[in-house]
Amino acid sequence: MAVIRPFRALRPRPEQAEFVASVPYDVVNTEEARELAKGNPLSFLHVSRPEIDLPPGTDIHSDAVYRKAVENFEKLIAAAPLETEAKPSLYLYRLIMGDHQQIGIAAVCSIDEYDNGTIRRHERTRRDKEDDRTRHMLMLRAQTGPVFLTYRRRSEIDEQVSAAITAAPLFDVTAPDGVRHTIWRVSETEQLVKSFESVPLLYIADGHHRAASAARARAELKEQSFAHTGKEDYNYFLTVIFPDSQVRILAYNRTVQDLNGLSKEEFLNAIRRQFTITENAKPQPQQRGQWSMYLDGKWYGLQLSPDSTLPVGTVALLDVSVLQERLLDPILGIKDIRTDKRVDFIGGLRGTRELERLVDEGKAAVAFSLYPTTVEELLMVSDANEIMPPKSTWFEPKLRDGLLIHTI
Repeated sequence: MAVIRPFRALRPRPEQAEFVASVPYDVVNTEEARELAKGNPLSFLHVSRPEIDLPPGTDIHSDAVYRKAVENFEKLIAAAPLETEAKPSLYLYRLIMGDHQQIGIAAVCSIDEYDNGTIRRHERTRRDKEDDRTRHMLMLRAQTGPVFLTYRRRSEIDEQVSAAITAAPLFDVTAPDGVRHTIWRVSETEQLVKSFESVPLLYIADGHHRAASAARARAELKEQSFAHTGKEDYNYFLTVIFPDSQVRILAYNRTVQDLNGLSKEEFLNAIRRQFTITENAKPQPQQRGQWSMYLDGKWYGLQLSPDSTLPVGTVALLDVSVLQERLLDPILGIKDIRTDKRVDFIGGLRGTRELERLVDEGKAAVAFSLYPTTVEELLMVSDANEIMPPKSTWFEPKLRDGLLIHTI
């Protein structure tokens, strides 16, 4: 069963929430974060990306950066944009982006369940990224951004959520990107907590490094404790949990800088050994098993040819896997997309026009538009205890940092 737990959120005052809320720390680089926080001393980017308040060129993993994070965090608390709730609560977090809406439950979840697989994962994490967020958590004694979880929806939970959002919200903020973030506090939590006891598994959709870092921080704090009970706040990590029926995954597209020494015709002929090619295709594939490729000002449609050997296995069948194994690796020489600097990844929200621009301006030789990985595919891979290929999923809309903080 899945355990969710109410917590006493450290949060902005409602009238200051729009100024505190910031994009997740890992979707912007230092310069982008500095620009977003410009002129706004309350932006949580001063805490999550504190190097923006240090001289340009500062090593983002230096001691000075983490000290600055603590300093900026303490300033926010002292200035009273941030205050701690009087009692443990659950929260409902609604995201509205255009005509898409999703409502999740903000709670803390058990690190024991993360360790034992009740909370499933589908992604490998990088040690350097874990090191960074683990140190950030330990220095602040806080988890400042939630892990995005999903579960196979249950009608009784949907009904409770629908009833709870009829109350006045705690926050209702429209971010600069147009996404609306509305949060309700649920003080009577027993029924929702009990309903989740019938949910067998939770799944990490986005935020694997935050979850892994919370587990590492717990291990260190447990080691330091003289009377560990298992009930301490550091045994839990901050989450927002959405039903799978509401989660939206966009395509994670690819560009490649060159054709690996091939001419255009040699490249197309090599592709024809595995794929059927159609010209003047739509920029976005219309279904699984189709890919769109932008090359020399034209869109081509790709589909595995009838005489190609079909891939076998949950992960091998994914469109991102087929593209990698049948084209990017053997033809373009992209052996490891985690480390090869010739390949770049474009989140689906930026659209296929961005792919066209990069190729037309000579910043890439070829671009690939993919059909989005489905939520069910993600759950299947997680259930099989397998790992998704890198850059398989792009989740939109994204949760904001700084609105709900779990102190440890």
